[in-house]
Amino acid sequence: MTIPLARAMYAMRFPGEDVSKLTMQQLRGREGARVRNCYREHADRTGVEWVRRDYDPNDFSAGDTVNQALSAATTCLYGMTHAVIVAMGCSPGLGFVHTGHDRSFVYDIADLYKAEVAITVAFDIAAAEVDDVPATTRRAVRDVIHREKLLPRCAQDIKALLLPDHPEEESEWEADVVYLWDDKGPAVAGGQMFDDPSEDVPW
Repeated sequence: MTIPLARAMYAMRFPGEDVSKLTMQQLRGREGARVRNCYREHADRTGVEWVRRDYDPNDFSAGDTVNQALSAATTCLYGMTHAVIVAMGCSPGLGFVHTGHDRSFVYDIADLYKAEVAITVAFDIAAAEVDDVPATTRRAVRDVIHREKLLPRCAQDIKALLLPDHPEEESEWEADVVYLWDDKGPAVAGGQMFDDPSEDVPW
């Protein structure tokens, strides 16, 4: 199951191309070339000098401006993706391309949007020569996520990957009912208002 799902993820990044017979090594090589080309294209578009992806996870300020922006934008993207994955009840460690990490699935899904969101925003921020790179980058990523409706899109992509034989129009996902309880009464279903909303409450 791992290789077909990995191919499905890569197919999302290479629309119109047949990746069904490529090995994982070939897929990773093609993805690496795609990302390198993306960096060069955005460097040409913005006029930002680009050498390579170079950063120290323990020293954020050691990177140049574009690498700082890339780190900040990618971290935001990971956070959004992680939130969607756990909200859907999936395991963040369920890796198909990335493996061996408790957030492997987060990295897998975030890579679907990295070129579109993180790389684009990072080069725009670097070109703007802002004073506070991390804060400005975070706000810019937030705006893209909202404008492009990335949260519902991410959820749909995860469904399409994990349930490829159940298209949206034929599949209804129902959340399990969460029950609330204490030691003085029966369990009641959560997500409901049991008070009369017209009554005044003391808080």
